[in-house]
Amino acid sequence: MSYTKTKKLLKVKEFLIDMIYLTLGCAIMAIGTAVFLLPNQLSTGGFTGIATIFYYLFHFSMGTVILALNIPFFILAFFKIGKKLVIKSIIGTSLLSFFIDLFEKIPTLTNDRLLACIYGGIFIGFGLALVLKANASTGGTDLITYIARAYKPYMKTSSIIVVVDVIIIGLNVIFFKKVEIGLYSAISIYLMGKMIDIVFEGINFTKMVYIISQKYEEISKEIDKQLQRGSTGIYAKGMYTNTDKMMLMCVGARNEVARMKQIATQIDSKAFIIISNARETWGKGFKGDWCRILSYDFSLQIKKMSVKYN
Repeated sequence: MSYTKTKKLLKVKEFLIDMIYLTLGCAIMAIGTAVFLLPNQLSTGGFTGIATIFYYLFHFSMGTVILALNIPFFILAFFKIGKKLVIKSIIGTSLLSFFIDLFEKIPTLTNDRLLACIYGGIFIGFGLALVLKANASTGGTDLITYIARAYKPYMKTSSIIVVVDVIIIGLNVIFFKKVEIGLYSAISIYLMGKMIDIVFEGINFTKMVYIISQKYEEISKEIDKQLQRGSTGIYAKGMYTNTDKMMLMCVGARNEVARMKQIATQIDSKAFIIISNARETWGKGFKGDWCRILSYDFSLQIKKMSVKYN
């Protein structure tokens, strides 16, 4: 198999994975919107907020309204930000609109607005994270920010989204004449953001452990032996004593930190230990390790195919 064919195969694989993420993400977002938020007159801002008003005012299909609102921005974006992102956005918006109209027929699971805003925010956040993993969008305020930044590159994206969402939620409050709708919607938006963070960063936050000790070699070996965790030696200098020291840096799961501390203090009761949070850890033994294994296996299969057919 030639290099060109191999490259094309990899691109096809990447596209298929993106489409799986995009489809699942849109379906999950639609459940949060159609099953939880819409029946309780709630929204997370964006075009879904406008579509909610149209749904109750004119009894228009929510999915159709979302698609219609996005069309002018698709045309503008096509000329300003390139066709690749626009095509994915069109696919994402179409899928979201389709799934919303489909799941709209499902009976409401709860009439409790608090439960609805919690579960709606969680579902939409999780779904949107999958869409973002596919390097796509579902139109709406995301598309507006891309267009705005095409005109003003240094404009803060977060500021645009916040302003647009606040205006749309404000319109929902005015239309339904209930301030609590705005308050519940704010909870949904917060939970949506948290779910995106969880999907991208994980919930198993790791810990960074710094150990300063004269017996660093013994401590490092024991940590490796008992926990199968490596450590990195960092040359440091004690400014108070003006002496050179070796500082061990270890990364471990939360349930391993206590054991690391115990190992260090048992070997050296005078060990100086600092423990801090590591927001994300990527590498062998942590997140991303399995991705490299899969990537290696796939590359190996490509090489085997190349040998076979050449």
